[in-house]
Parts: sequence; structure tokens; C-alpha cells
Amino acid sequence: MESSDLAALRLEYTARGLTEEDAGDDPLVLLRQWISEAVAAGIDEPNAMALATADNRGRPSVRIVLLKGLDLDGAVFYTNLASRKGRELSENPWASAVLLWRPLERQVRIEGPVAPVSDDEADRYFASRPRGAQIGAASSHQSEPIASREDLERQYAEAERASVGDLTRPASWGGFRLGFDSVEFWQGRPNRLHDRIRFVRGIAGWKRERLQP
Repeated sequence: MESSDLAALRLEYTARGLTEEDAGDDPLVLLRQWISEAVAAGIDEPNAMALATADNRGRPSVRIVLLKGLDLDGAVFYTNLASRKGRELSENPWASAVLLWRPLERQVRIEGPVAPVSDDEADRYFASRPRGAQIGAASSHQSEPIASREDLERQYAEAERASVGDLTRPASWGGFRLGFDSVEFWQGRPNRLHDRIRFVRGIAGWKRERLQP
């Protein structure tokens, strides 16, 4: 595809709208509802979110992670703590994330501070993972270079042979909770007049506001 063809790509959004009444007064309630509707719509990995972090010099990086927990304190995801995102979050504990459900013409943006989950919470989630994923977490030095795919598979095989009984969560693997400083709900609309409703957390609770598209 020529770069000039990219400028011509566009799609009209006509599925539905988002009113203040629909949004309600609690972004967590609406976020759970939208995730449930994405699951009901059969969207692949409806909990996939793009997570943006930055190092201590402000240089950003972004990748897809899976949302694995949601509560009043924020959105939870897991990773190798020595990975690039783990290192960046220890240097600069702020992040933003986007969940996109293209068939529903919806996205949600979350911004806020990031803090490690407790050891107990990380242990419980690690224990719930398939054994293969547990071994993968224990054997991979995430974000570090490796010579070949064969070396990676050999590393996994060695960890698999060494694993006996229930596996313990490696100290290098854990979770983070992205806090809700702001949560913005975006619903596609015709003529690019999209609905954008943002919740901002304040001392007295949530402030809801409509943003221009």
C-alpha cells in the first residue's frame, strides 16, 4: 500500500452514542459494563490494553498487556519486574492505557499512578495460571536479548525439567495496579463528532465532563 492510500482510509461510526445518563456517575461501573458487552460480542481478548510507560528521561514506550483485575483502586496487569516496562515503572510510576473494542466502536483511556500489587495478590494470580505459562514466566528473562529461538526453547525445557510439584511465583515476576486519576470513555459517532466523556478523580469524588472530539 502506498503511503498516499493511508490518507484515504476512513470509516463512518454509526453504531450508537454515549449520553451522560448512560455514563452514570461511576466510571468503574461503566468500564465493567463495557468489558462485559465486549465479552458478549465475542471480541477476541477483550481485556487487551495498550500500556504506555516512560523512563526517567520521559522517553515513552508502549505495548499490549492483558487486564487481569479491576477494582476501586485501579486496573491490574502482570509482568516480569525486570522487563522494560517493569524497570520504567520503578523509575517513573505513572502510566496510561487504552482498551479498544473496534467492532463496538469504543475505546477507554485510563491514566494515573502505578503501584505494585501485594505479594499475596501476585501469588494468587500466578497460582491460577496454566502450568506452561508459569514455567514460561520463570524461564524467560523478559526484554533481554537471546541468540536464537532454539536457545529460548532450551531455556524453557530446562526450567520445565527442574519444575516439580506446585510452582512458586518467581521473585522477578509480579503485578502492577494502574490507578484511576482519569478514565475517558470514547464512543464513535458520525462525522467524527465522537462522544467523549471523561471522569476525573478529585477530593470529593468523581467529576464527569464531556470533551470535544
